[in-house]
Amino acid sequence: MLPPAYLEVPSNSDSDSKNVVALNAVNICENRNDIFEFLPSADELYYIIRSFLIFPVCDQFGRTEVIDNTLNPDFVRKFILDYFFEERQNLRFDLYDLDCKSDNLSKHDFLGQAFCTLGEIVGSLGSRSEKPLIGIPGKKCGTIIVRAEELSNCRESVMLQFCGNKLDKKDFFGKSDPFLVFYRSNEDGSFTICHKTEVVKNTLDPVWQAFKIPVRALCNGDYDRSIKVEVYDWDRDGGHDFIGEFSTSYREMSRSQSQFHIYEVTLPHMHVTLLSLQVDADLCFPAGVPGNPSQPTSLHYMSPYQLNDYAMALRAVGEIIQDYDSDKMFPALGFGAKLPPDGRVSHEFALNGNPQNPYCSGIEGVMEAYYQSLKSVRLYGPTHFSPVINHVARYASAVMDGSQYFILLIISDGVITDMAQTKESIVNAASLPMSIIIVGVGPAEFDEMIELDGDEERISSQGRYAERDIVQFVPFRDYIDRRGNHILSMARLAKEVLAEIPDQFLSYMRTRGIKPGPLPPPYTPCPPPAIHPLLTRRVSRI
Repeated sequence: MLPPAYLEVPSNSDSDSKNVVALNAVNICENRNDIFEFLPSADELYYIIRSFLIFPVCDQFGRTEVIDNTLNPDFVRKFILDYFFEERQNLRFDLYDLDCKSDNLSKHDFLGQAFCTLGEIVGSLGSRSEKPLIGIPGKKCGTIIVRAEELSNCRESVMLQFCGNKLDKKDFFGKSDPFLVFYRSNEDGSFTICHKTEVVKNTLDPVWQAFKIPVRALCNGDYDRSIKVEVYDWDRDGGHDFIGEFSTSYREMSRSQSQFHIYEVTLPHMHVTLLSLQVDADLCFPAGVPGNPSQPTSLHYMSPYQLNDYAMALRAVGEIIQDYDSDKMFPALGFGAKLPPDGRVSHEFALNGNPQNPYCSGIEGVMEAYYQSLKSVRLYGPTHFSPVINHVARYASAVMDGSQYFILLIISDGVITDMAQTKESIVNAASLPMSIIIVGVGPAEFDEMIELDGDEERISSQGRYAERDIVQFVPFRDYIDRRGNHILSMARLAKEVLAEIPDQFLSYMRTRGIKPGPLPPPYTPCPPPAIHPLLTRRVSRI
């Protein structure tokens, strides 16, 4: 088993939207029956999680334990990451077959890799993401399933010890080699492995060693959450025999501090007993687009070498937001332009040229529509915000039950010329499930946009105040990296403009008493395909 490797990640403790999540990967190489074609003596599997964030060089974050002799490993080790809604946190998972005890990855067989973002996992149904493993041309490398769960603030740890009594005899020439596997229940009703005991050889009355485990790993701080424990007889070939199971909870086990707690394991007279429980209670707490794009002096200049400020703002914010959109279809509107063929001025037109269907596929589709619109329309003032705000507000007003939340990104380089109408639109929109992000590009003064932000004084119109603050404004120039690192500039911008979105979303839901919808059905994995007996002969070790 290889020792874990660590990465020192820059601290983001000053972010208001920081959450801590645990990642758990399961079923790597799921249903992988072609592995024997090129790995006839593969005997141990492990995988590496790599985090590269915005940096060009990948840094190793950590490694799982090694699991012997299986094509469907369910890894125990979790990875604790700080999650920031407003940042794009890229992840890469590499899978290897262990051939020796060396830490050098070149000494082991590469089985595949997968890429995703932390936001993509968190935003998936049930915070469970399934990705195909790639990286070996012409080979189906299987899949990786990664689950994320927000961790509670509970810092409590517990020391547990169990023993068994009269367990079932599974070995022909001996008794049994029993071990326990603990599973934490998830919010969708499925279970995630959280601990394995050691194997006690050749006995039906095992006494397992005491082990210490964080309570949030066992039940995420929810004392009444179900904990499932399975009992197995260990086999060298990896096909461990199921003996039985029982269920409990942390609250139920806590009662055993004063007395033994006996659990019946499937069959009568076969028991597992909680011998002791000791608690270490340290710190426990119950796009709108407003001048000739072909000229380098234009903020819309389409350089063949780098993105303009509009494009950088679109990509920076859009690449994070799209992780939380189920269909990845985005309506993209422009304002302040003369449209073909008659040259009429419009403050609300579809960038893709289709007013009946302004939706673009993903951020790449939005970028393409933006570039195409620059070739077909003539940019023209003045700058009106209210038409596009009202456009989104019409959609938001039709879905007030909390099932959808709308985020409008406005990118502009000029003075707002319909300030009174824009204020009225924002005050009306403040009662709807929507937020507005305004990014100012260029050297202009943005006094009106700062006023719309409402951080210091709630915006009002005709004596009416906005129900809540839904506008976040930032000037892009304040976040441009002086060394010309555009990737860093985009990351800084996205972090700033998205920082208030979670609180704005929650404020709408809470003031209306809207609670999360029903949980998705529990995940039921498909049984692995049958493997010919001649292919299952493996060299194994414990």
